[in-house]
Amino acid sequence: MSLHLSSLKRWPMRLRRYVRARSLRYMAGLIAVVLSVVVLCLPSAYSVQWPGPTLNVLGDSGGQPVVKVSGANTYQDTGKLLLTTVSANGVPGYPVSNAEVIWALLDSARVVKPREAVVPVGQTTKEYQAETLKDMTSSQDKAVKAATSVLEEQGVDVSKLEVSMHVDDIGGPSAGMMYALGLIDELTPQNESGGKTIAGTGTINDKGEVGAIGGIKLKMLGAKRDGATWFLAPKGNCDDVVGHVPSGLRDVQVSNLNEAYDALVAIGEGRGDELPHCTVD
Repeated sequence: MSLHLSSLKRWPMRLRRYVRARSLRYMAGLIAVVLSVVVLCLPSAYSVQWPGPTLNVLGDSGGQPVVKVSGANTYQDTGKLLLTTVSANGVPGYPVSNAEVIWALLDSARVVKPREAVVPVGQTTKEYQAETLKDMTSSQDKAVKAATSVLEEQGVDVSKLEVSMHVDDIGGPSAGMMYALGLIDELTPQNESGGKTIAGTGTINDKGEVGAIGGIKLKMLGAKRDGATWFLAPKGNCDDVVGHVPSGLRDVQVSNLNEAYDALVAIGEGRGDELPHCTVD
């Protein structure tokens, strides 16, 4: 094989240009990768939510009873009453990265929302923690008042009743109904749950009315994960419940504390199938 001398002279220049072009493309690619990694690690403007822990209101939290009663006789229930929660990043004090948001978009058990749809713009960590604690304390106070009214209707002497409630690392108002049910359960001799694990959610007011809450789809997933077979849902959340109840979990629609307690008793007695499901109006 023979090569013309002029071709041999041109090869070094071509080689240098080829190497230079390859180097530039390599550097551009490397810079793009580095920038992508940096962007993925930056804090996101979104919030990620997923099923949070549940807590048995008939049990303990951090070594202390969730519902502590004095001044009245108390009774043990063989089952569990689970309050349900939603965990979240992308709220004050709990940042979330863009990478976590992208991962959450691929996970059906996680929900991504704009941060401003979850917390007020500019809210600080201190303000967020104070607000959730205030909501929790108010919820517990209302639960005691509502439960006391139901207990009086049942003939329970509450004249000397003193109640305190304790939970670790949980805030907000949505556990009100379950606090109230737990208090009633402890002060009545009937084994209301019949040994079953019953979960639920809902705010409560002094009149015992059960209000809608956020994140109920995630709360049902958490309830199923932790062994619940029944879920007491506020009537105001039924639009979000219908079509999203996990397999093996039975929803029950309630609008006030009396209905919730009657449902609890019916479930414990094996009459749960008679209870109303959520429906869409």
